[in-house]
Amino acid sequence: MTNIFYDVLLIMEKKWNVTYYSKQNGLKPVEKYLKELPINERAKALAFIGLLEEKGPNLSRPYADLLEDGIHELRVKLTGTQVRLLYFFCYQNIIILTNVFDKHTDRVPKEQIKLAKESRTDFLSRFSEKEIRIKI
Repeated sequence: MTNIFYDVLLIMEKKWNVTYYSKQNGLKPVEKYLKELPINERAKALAFIGLLEEKGPNLSRPYADLLEDGIHELRVKLTGTQVRLLYFFCYQNIIILTNVFDKHTDRVPKEQIKLAKESRTDFLSRFSEKEIRIKI
């Protein structure tokens, strides 16, 4: 019984490392988007990212959702605009924010999901777990 309780505490205390996907030219699309937001909206978006960092895969609707094939969305409303940050999990406790967009339709555009998948493939081909842990 004690072991189960201890395991539950370990899971609850697990901290996720969130980082931005970086294109080969060094551009980080999500970071760029966030830096261009007004300060109050940036603070709100960063608070949602902090929640993702705290909860990881346990963050559910209305804050986050699984889209398809391991691509997730972080759902943020900024001054009437639905904003979506797409991300994936890798290397046990790392979350990579791949792309961001203002959502104007009921469904997440397939092009955005495709972009997130391509970013994931590129990221995993360029960085090993060791290289990522050094950067974080």
